[in-house]
Amino acid sequence: MIIALAGGVGGARLANGLARILPESELAVIVNTGDDFRHLGLHVSPDPDTVMYTLSGLNDTERGWGLAGETFACMEAVGRLGGESWFALGDRDLATHIERTRRLEAGETLSSITADFCARLGIRQLIVPMSDDPVQTRLRTPEGELAFQDYFVRRRCEPKVTGVEFAGATAASPSPILVSLMRSERLSGIVICPSNPFLSIEPILAVPGVRDWLSRRTVPCVAVSPLIGGKAVKGPAAKMMAELGLQTTPQAIATQYEGLIDGLVIDRADAAQAYPPCHVTDTLMRNVAGQEFLAHEVLRYLEQLRASPAS
Repeated sequence: MIIALAGGVGGARLANGLARILPESELAVIVNTGDDFRHLGLHVSPDPDTVMYTLSGLNDTERGWGLAGETFACMEAVGRLGGESWFALGDRDLATHIERTRRLEAGETLSSITADFCARLGIRQLIVPMSDDPVQTRLRTPEGELAFQDYFVRRRCEPKVTGVEFAGATAASPSPILVSLMRSERLSGIVICPSNPFLSIEPILAVPGVRDWLSRRTVPCVAVSPLIGGKAVKGPAAKMMAELGLQTTPQAIATQYEGLIDGLVIDRADAAQAYPPCHVTDTLMRNVAGQEFLAHEVLRYLEQLRASPAS
């Protein structure tokens, strides 16, 4: 069993690569829910949906999020009526949020709903929300505190970030499936996907018990850097690092995960800054073949670490 921690487009793409080469029962993807929010009265779970749509083959490969061939007639109508249309929900994507919201209000948990959605979409791997309790990523800026989607979508990541916090995290519990996975004797390795460390991975680690589990694990754990040549492929990771006074280097990424990983996978563009323990390869996932290639590289690196006396 391989457990992958994921969020965002990069996380979903590597998760898909792993799903395509591992037996169905040997992959579980733990997904960030710090981006979840209510919009137009609906509970929206961007990261779980991105992973779910990607693994089901329904995703828009160009945008990286949402459904392929999507239309936005409903949001256009909402805008004409004066409603909030800054967060674009596609017409078919709306069905996911409507049904999720209905079932949450009927008393079901986010993890049970996600598991059922995956089964209905033909996904055999486990896609597991980090918690069934609300955790909200909030950004501190010179303009005041911003909710994640206000920063990320409405403001297009423009404000300077001075800090990040995860409201509700200390009162949250890992989802029941995550608890069972952390105790699993089948676990052979852990992968931290090339997701934004601050916005996609840190919320997962903020859930009580998760960071401690990673620090005490007895199997190898590797992270894949979200940077290539000091820049993020997607999203504001590099911008945030600079604003927080960090260098956009493999060393800075490794430091972010200090005590939690055994090695870091970096791109050839950063090879000059490689240091032990590092694995250098091509990390840009241009297509499904690229996703599978990186997944193979990550699994081989995990195997090397398992065979190493230092592991």
